[in-house]
Amino acid sequence: MNVLIVHAHPEPQSFTASMLKTAVADLTAAGHAVEVSDLYAMDWNPVASAADFGTRKNPDYLVYALEQRFSYEAGSIAADIAGEVEKLKRADLIILNFPLYWFSVPAILKGWIDRVLISGVCYGGMRFYDQGGLKGKKAALSFTLGGREHMFGPGAIHGELELMLRPLLRGTLAYTGLEVLPFFAGYHIPYLKPEAREQVLQDYRGWLAALPEAAPLDFVKMGDFDERLYPKA
Repeated sequence: MNVLIVHAHPEPQSFTASMLKTAVADLTAAGHAVEVSDLYAMDWNPVASAADFGTRKNPDYLVYALEQRFSYEAGSIAADIAGEVEKLKRADLIILNFPLYWFSVPAILKGWIDRVLISGVCYGGMRFYDQGGLKGKKAALSFTLGGREHMFGPGAIHGELELMLRPLLRGTLAYTGLEVLPFFAGYHIPYLKPEAREQVLQDYRGWLAALPEAAPLDFVKMGDFDERLYPKA
């Protein structure tokens, strides 16, 4: 299996970086080929703009998604985007590895999503959810956060993590056709003692080992809707 890990943490000595190193080591030892996009180390540009396109279908008015499709097909999309798209195309499994910021991903990772999950390749027309452009591939989230586990869930102070992450799990990963696997959350990381952090890493290694056979989360299927996207009776 070809695995792409997109890593978004500014500190190379962070626990999130330790998760990256653990994932690379364990997945490689298990016989998988692993590629890493370390966004901070790459000095990744997170800003989607007209500068991403060498040629434009409409030079007078920017519709970013339409220009993504046109410029990619013309071979004139920015080189950093083209390189990441090729990684996506090679990957069987994509892992997004990051610290949770404000109930979401760091800006640099959001910028990777905006610029790399391009129209035409990853979605477009009626090609979304189980008919999306990345159909046949899998994705998973691994992330760290400061809160304790009891702070998340039905009735908890922060609510359910699954609902908090819905824009990412459903609106990004599932939308582009990826089978979305259960995520890994490392709770309360900045405040844990070394032995507790080691236990989290061991739990993470168990999660990694189970990923190839993990059952995906359930999202909508295009076959349940008619040609106007109304639910079928």
